[in-house]
Amino acid sequence: MQAVNRLIAERMASEHAPRIPEVTAHLVEAGGKRLRPMLTLAAAELCGYDGPHDVHLAATVEFIHTATLLHDDVVDESEKRRGRPTANLLWDNKSSVLVGDYLFSRSFQLMVETGSLRVLDILANASATIAEGEVLQLTAAQHLATTEAIYLQVVRGKTAALFSAATEVGGVIAGAPEEQVQALFDYGDALGIAFQIADDLLDYQGAASATGKNIGDDFRERKLTLPVIKAVAQADAGERAFWSRVIEKGDQREGDLEHALKLLARHGALDAARDDALAWGDKAQAAVAKLPDHPLRDLLGDLAEFVVSRIS
Repeated sequence: MQAVNRLIAERMASEHAPRIPEVTAHLVEAGGKRLRPMLTLAAAELCGYDGPHDVHLAATVEFIHTATLLHDDVVDESEKRRGRPTANLLWDNKSSVLVGDYLFSRSFQLMVETGSLRVLDILANASATIAEGEVLQLTAAQHLATTEAIYLQVVRGKTAALFSAATEVGGVIAGAPEEQVQALFDYGDALGIAFQIADDLLDYQGAASATGKNIGDDFRERKLTLPVIKAVAQADAGERAFWSRVIEKGDQREGDLEHALKLLARHGALDAARDDALAWGDKAQAAVAKLPDHPLRDLLGDLAEFVVSRIS
């Protein structure tokens, strides 16, 4: 990871546009977990890789992730990320979008340096899937007709696609057998879904000091996340009218968040979403069990458990 951090610092530099490293450093150095690059390094080492390109790929996935965060904060009009003011708030939307574009370009330069067309294919597809998931969320996130199946499609795009790509390319660069590469993909996919559901739950019951977000941010941004989808599915006419007003129409008033929390509790929506997150965590652990016996295999299993322990 030290090598990855050095490469990130080197590649986020810009001779002609000093705002690029300023904006990038604000987010990259904000104390993020670096979870995705660690997954790439772990997958490659677990499969016996001893070359230099796992570091390139780890930096690649972190750049893709950082670029999407910069763009997301503009789209969501967010003011806080990882407990700090967002880049678009400190600078402006134009800087966030353009620096995000720069990081996407840097990520493609890095992945090309591995010389693997398959790696390029995986990460290019993941980038397209992420964008597709974000666009789908624009229409689905504020529409009460959104089902759990559509929610899962959004999550697979905006979150799980990069998790699964991060683990899959680690196996590919190591030349692992296809069944191991598939297991790594399945692990990343399930881990990403569990991670996002847990995040959605924490928005309604987490501590701001731990999450870097305020309780109810998703509610205020009118995001139809899994707990709300589950509550809407069981809502009576009056409850549905409430959800329509606050989510679809954006007419939010004092006390609405507290009422939403009561409705989520009344229908057991938070508990049901928690059960889903735990089930996806179990799927991640089942996938990683198919990988070679290695200390990192156990750590990846522990990670799947940790991701959901935040909400269990």
